[in-house]
Amino acid sequence: MLISSNVSIPDDEIELMAIRAQGAGGQNVNKVSSAIHLRFAIRASSLPDFYKQRLLKLKDRRISKEGVIIIKAQQFRTREKNREDALQRLQRLIRSVAVVKKARRPTKPTKGSQKRRVDSKVKRGRVKSLRGKVRE
Repeated sequence: MLISSNVSIPDDEIELMAIRAQGAGGQNVNKVSSAIHLRFAIRASSLPDFYKQRLLKLKDRRISKEGVIIIKAQQFRTREKNREDALQRLQRLIRSVAVVKKARRPTKPTKGSQKRRVDSKVKRGRVKSLRGKVRE
């Protein structure tokens, strides 16, 4: 499975099992194993260390304490479509950790904006002070 132009996962590292899907399905549901259970061991994989560390740091319920990604695909009625769905979801999860987010640099208000803010507060204070009782 291709992750990026220079990173891919061999098929033998991804464990796929057909299981029975949950939910409504009529008489056929108890006979056909159309759902797919995907298991991918992060630590034992051939992924670069960068990907492994990032995946293990993720707070995702699909990743177990042992570092195994578990994806259950049962959205479609056929085993083949569920297999494709599970593999795409694994691919998306691994690609999501490859994106390095730009660090946020805190900004400060400009001198001009600070001056305008204070001036408007002073002006508003004057308007409010004029609302009091008139004294002679």
